[in-house]
This record gives sequence, C-alpha cells and structure tokens, in this order.
Amino acid sequence: MGPSQAQRGLAVEIYDTTLRDGAQREGISYSVHDKLRILERLDHLGVGFVEGGWPGANPKDSEFFRLASRLRLHHTVLVAFGSTCRPGTQADRDTNLRALLEAGTSVVTLFGKSWDFQVTTGLGTTEPENLRMIRDSVAFLVQQGRQVFFDAEHFFDGYRADRDYALATLLAAAKAGAQRLVLCDTNGGSLPDQVGAAARYASQWLQEQGYPVPLGIHAHNDGGLAVANSLAAVAAGIVQVQGTINGYGERCGNADLCTVIPNLQLKMGCPCLPAEKLAQLTEISRFVAETANLSPDSHQPYVGRSAFAHKGGVHVSALLKAPQCYEHIEPERVGNRRRVLVSDLAGASNVRYKAVEYGLDEAALQGGAAQRTIAVLKQLENEGHSFEGAEASFELLLRRNLGLLQEPFQLEGFRLWAYGAAGTGPVAEATVKVRIGDEVIHTVAEGDGPVNALDRALRQALQTHFRELAEMRLTDYKVRVLDEKDGTAARVRVLIQSSGWGRTWGTVGVHANIIEASWQALADSIVYGLMVARPRAEQLSPPVESAI
Repeated sequence: MGPSQAQRGLAVEIYDTTLRDGAQREGISYSVHDKLRILERLDHLGVGFVEGGWPGANPKDSEFFRLASRLRLHHTVLVAFGSTCRPGTQADRDTNLRALLEAGTSVVTLFGKSWDFQVTTGLGTTEPENLRMIRDSVAFLVQQGRQVFFDAEHFFDGYRADRDYALATLLAAAKAGAQRLVLCDTNGGSLPDQVGAAARYASQWLQEQGYPVPLGIHAHNDGGLAVANSLAAVAAGIVQVQGTINGYGERCGNADLCTVIPNLQLKMGCPCLPAEKLAQLTEISRFVAETANLSPDSHQPYVGRSAFAHKGGVHVSALLKAPQCYEHIEPERVGNRRRVLVSDLAGASNVRYKAVEYGLDEAALQGGAAQRTIAVLKQLENEGHSFEGAEASFELLLRRNLGLLQEPFQLEGFRLWAYGAAGTGPVAEATVKVRIGDEVIHTVAEGDGPVNALDRALRQALQTHFRELAEMRLTDYKVRVLDEKDGTAARVRVLIQSSGWGRTWGTVGVHANIIEASWQALADSIVYGLMVARPRAEQLSPPVESAI
C-alpha cells in the first residue's frame, strides 16, 4: 500500500451540500434568503465548492441560482446538482440537463446509479442503458463548457454486489470528461475499512484503465460513521470530501463538515481551509443552526458548547496544570472556548478556576475558603439546585461565601394574589417591600402571572435607585418538579434567564413553594445584573446614594 493522503499532506477539497442535501433533513425549510446568507458565510469560511440545489426541481432553487449569480464570491465555486438524463431520452433533449445549463454555474454535479439493483429496480431500466445515460449526460454538459463532477450513487452497495459494474459506471463518466468521481455511501451503512478498501481499489483500477480521475467521498450517517468513512476515504487517497454543516441531511444526516474539517486540517495534516479561517467554524455552525431554526447540538465535537466543558474535580485539577490533559486541541483553534462547570462533582480546583474567571483575587480562596464553598455547593445541589445552567447564581454564591458581595437591597417581604371578573382572565398582583440602605420601599404591581407581577413590583421598588435596570430583561423562565412522587408538596427548581448590556445569564431557585423558588432566582438575577451594570452606569451618570 502506497503513502496515504495524510502522509503526503496534500490539500483536500471541501464540497458543501448544506443547501441541497442538508435541506432534506426533516424540519428544515430554507427560504431563498436563508440560502443566500449561508452561501455568503460558506464563501467567507473559504469552502471550495457549495452545492446550491437542484435547478428546475422547484421554483425556490431556480430563484436561488438566479440571485446567487449576482453575488461576488471570493473563495467558493457555486455548483448546480441534478440527475443524468432519463432512460430512453437523449441528453440534449432532457429537460433536467437543460435546467442545469440555465443555472449558469461553471460546475455541475450529476448523480447516476452505480448499483445494479438500483438500476433495474429503482430506475426500471437496463445496465447498458444506465451506462449510456451516464456517458451521454456527462459528455453533453462538458460540450456545453461545464466542469462535471459525477456522484456515483450507491457506489459502495454496488461495489459489494457487482464490483465490475460499479467500476464501469465510474469509467463511463471518466471517459465522457468528468473531472471528479464521487463515491457515495448513499444508504450510510458502510464501514470505514470497506470504504477505504473500495476507494483504494477504484483509484488504482482507474489508473490502470488510463483514466486517473480524482475521487471524492459522499457519506451518509445512518451507521453513525459518516465522518469516519470520510476520513478513511481521504487516507485511501480521495481528494474531495462532501458533507454539510452540522451534519444536516436526510434520515440520520451527512458527514458533519464541522468535524471533518478540523480532523483533516489539525489531525491528518491535510489543508482544506485557509489556516486563518478555521477559527470561524464554531460561529458558522451556530449560524447555520439558527438559520435552520434548530437548537445547536451542545455536545457536537469541536464546535459544541460542551465540547470543551469540564465538570469533574480531578479533570479540572489536571486542566489547571496542563490543558492537554483533557483537551485534544486548544478550543480557540476552532473558535470555541473552554468552560469549567460547577456541580456536586466539582472539587476545589473548579472553584479556583471559576474565581479566576470571575476576576477574583486568588488570595481570597486561602484558608479553606474553596473547600467551604464546595461544601455549600454540594449541599445545595443535594437539595435540588443545579448551577450548570445558572452560573450567575454560583458566582453570587462564591462572592457571598468569600464576603466579596455587597447586597444592593434586602427583601422585607412580599405578598401575591390573583383575582378576576367574570368573562376575563385572572390578574396577578404583587406587593413587595425592600430595604435599600436605610430606606424601606413598598410597591405594588400587576402582571400576566405571579412571577411577572413579582418582577414588575421589584423593579418599581428599585428603579429610582438603579436606573440601569431599564436595560435588563427576563428572557426565559423554566420550572422543573424535582420529586414528582410528593405531588403538590414536591420541591421545584426554577431557572431564570436574563439579558442586558450585551450579556445573558442564568439564575436558580429551589423550594417547595414555587413562588419562593421564583423569588430566589429573580432576586439573584437582578443582583447579578446590577453587579454587571453598575461600573458602566457609574460612568454614564452621577452615583446614586445607597447604590452598590
């Protein structure tokens, strides 16, 4: 066996099909505007080829190609995708091929059958006719001045069923002028050793036939191996990898380029993006997820929010000494960042790491302060608190435990009730009494629900002293029952997310009374917001008496 692609360190082409194959994922429906935005971001990332869709298949894709032709792309070649001519149809008269020409792209990807079973059963034609369709379709587009990539659909299934015929489909496309022959694991059920062996054999066989056309790989993820199969193909000499951002695609998806690209570039020594562009990978992963209206996968390799999140105390202790103990790359290389979590699994190292992250003096943690904080943390977690989604509450806990937080207000008491007239929904009303310095403030407010009313009443009480609260918003409110078996006496956990001043933070409260749990989370949210905003506010206006 000769030297692998990785050993040679040759460049690998990235061919993105997020806009075509990725759009076939259940639940995704890109608008034309969405597709144009994604195309521009992929171009900025430095992706070599982007498959825009199937011209003529639907009005949306036709409109996309019309508008995309006006864009000035710097790195990316836009590709139109379609099938070979139909059985019994001449290539120059095939409406599908005409639509591909009308798209106006310099590169066209054609797919054709490479599995004899698909030819006779799926297409309902003969093996010789299928070879004719491939040959004539590729030749027609080449004669019209297009570069053609041939997607050998079901290649690996065909290779296992009838190797000679599967290879014959590649040769037909190569003889007609195709510039890339893409081996497709369309059913997504192949294993890496099968992919590597078939790719290696196909490459050698084509060279022996006098047609050493470069190969590509198009892997689906039905066996959970799309990335592994893509890398195995590259190791076998393939020069083009097709996939999608975040692995979006039909059924179980396609090869995830957010995993393929850094593995190629950082692990296998195969450059596939401009070196300075790799750090955009996390950003574009989240951008595409947002555009698709899907939640990002927190545990996605390289780019997920949890990809470099550390929870166990032993791990964090080692991480402080040398990050490579528990990180296979520096997260910044792909635009991600390290996160240390706090929970009942944490140790003193977690607390020290978070203290530095919060800008606290490490000297404050001397004399067992870290251990005392961990003891309090573990007790609260045992009672039902969870600080992984409420780091603002943990920072306040740490500052309070170290004596480094001056509370901006104290609660004297609150009262809630609901009332309503016939034919109208109930209205919640909250009364809040707080102390700010020596002043006691008593306010009342109505709201759509008890928490909304409590939030409004508290803000009214504080706003004359803390005008910056106008910039803060409660953006999410979640309740979880912790002990369902206790029925209405069960403890509940309330998580509140707030935002302001360009930041977002989470706080938590736990109690058998949902209102008390809500108050804990709400009060922490406002205390944290004031702590964040106060230095900024003091620069914008004169300090207010009895402020933090």
